[in-house]
Amino acid sequence: MSDNQKRSMAAPGITRSKAKAVNAAEERELYKKREPIYPKLAHGKFRFVKWVVMAATLAVYYLVPFLRWDRGADAPDQAVLIDFAGRRFYFFFIEIWPQEVYYITGLLILAALALFLVTALFGRVWCGYACPQTVWTDLFIMVERAFEGDRNARIKLDRAPWSFNKAWRKVSKHAVWLVIAAATGGAWILYFHDAYDTLANFFTGQAEISAYLFFAGLTFTTYVLAGTMREQVCTYMCPWPRIQAAMTDREALNVTYRIDRGEPRGAHKKNDPWDDRGDCIDCMQCVAVCPMGIDIRDGAQLECIQCALCIDACDDVMLKVDRPTGLIAYETDDNIDRFQAGEKPRYRFVRIRTLVYAVALVLVAAVMLAGLLNRTELDLNAARDRNPNYVRLSDGSIRNGYTVKVVNKANAPRALELVVDGDPALIVRVLGAADETPMRLNVEADRTRDFVIYLTLPPGAVDVPREDIMFRVLDPATGESAQTRSVLVTGLAE
Repeated sequence: MSDNQKRSMAAPGITRSKAKAVNAAEERELYKKREPIYPKLAHGKFRFVKWVVMAATLAVYYLVPFLRWDRGADAPDQAVLIDFAGRRFYFFFIEIWPQEVYYITGLLILAALALFLVTALFGRVWCGYACPQTVWTDLFIMVERAFEGDRNARIKLDRAPWSFNKAWRKVSKHAVWLVIAAATGGAWILYFHDAYDTLANFFTGQAEISAYLFFAGLTFTTYVLAGTMREQVCTYMCPWPRIQAAMTDREALNVTYRIDRGEPRGAHKKNDPWDDRGDCIDCMQCVAVCPMGIDIRDGAQLECIQCALCIDACDDVMLKVDRPTGLIAYETDDNIDRFQAGEKPRYRFVRIRTLVYAVALVLVAAVMLAGLLNRTELDLNAARDRNPNYVRLSDGSIRNGYTVKVVNKANAPRALELVVDGDPALIVRVLGAADETPMRLNVEADRTRDFVIYLTLPPGAVDVPREDIMFRVLDPATGESAQTRSVLVTGLAE
């Protein structure tokens, strides 16, 4: 019989059946109930950096949709816009079309490689400073602190019975959280439609239904993830804590407790000697400021986001007890071993892992830059009709049909000349266009037009099963051209 069962049976008024019910309920618990964390406000250089990063990232997120960029009369003037209706992605002077989605892929690869490189050098600084979950959680905790006070005051308020003072503080905090969450959801939809028009239509009920759905979804997730789940998102939902194990090594800088200096730890009184003891006075301030609620002195932990607030808290205490700062610091695992062996630290930022990431980063960036610099504003694609594969006319001629797609990415209309390279006997006809030489294809500014083109080969020229051809378009005004290959099928046996 377990200890719980013995205690249950020993308690007065508890029968065996009730004890079984209690024990069964305990065994059915599938997870540990969340213990609230009350991080204390830290003061120091890392806390200041986090304030700056939070302000900068929030400003970028909320204000960028309102920036303007002149692209011409018929083009949207929002600097950053994901225009699904127009099938465009605008980023200042860059305009990405659907067929150029590889630029988005390249950007994601660059972001991943940069994250890998930074992690290999400095640990999880992304998680500690720039991750949206960290930024918004920091913002929500700041609001919480404004209404309920710092750590001790919040603990005391939560343990106190309900009163008017507790009620108005809690209600006000959640109200401000909802306002922030709503602003977050509202800012998100501004990236997909013109910001000023969307704002005007949103509050009059004239916006797209998708705008209200995404607004509600982002508002809800921001409120829940940053307001109530907080560190659980990093611990249980985010894959990065698991991935980082493959990104770091023993020479990566991480927030680390200097065990060589700190142990043995214990309370310290003023004027007491420091002989035969470590610098750690076991004040628990590193735990009090930690937004994840962990003790960095227990070593590397999955929950640690490397925010370095424990460094600020420990340095503050070290100054008060007249000991050197850096008991908790950004340090490598190898250097901790060297410190314990009485050796000097060594830092190797250039090593195989970081070189691989850096070289890959530079190569991808170079390929993307070359693509952008050599990017053309004219594109051409031809698709041959396959049903039927060809048509034999009454005079024995063979005709193939093509759908030629011309993409004009310029902000001005184009009058393009069409040339078909192939058999000199080919007869070219553009459906709906006048017979002229050269053939003219008119394409509006920033548009894609499809042209139906028929190529006819006289019976005397039909001598092979298929012939290679080349469609070319030329802009006489700019000299810009585009071309694409295709084939003409004659039906002769191979």
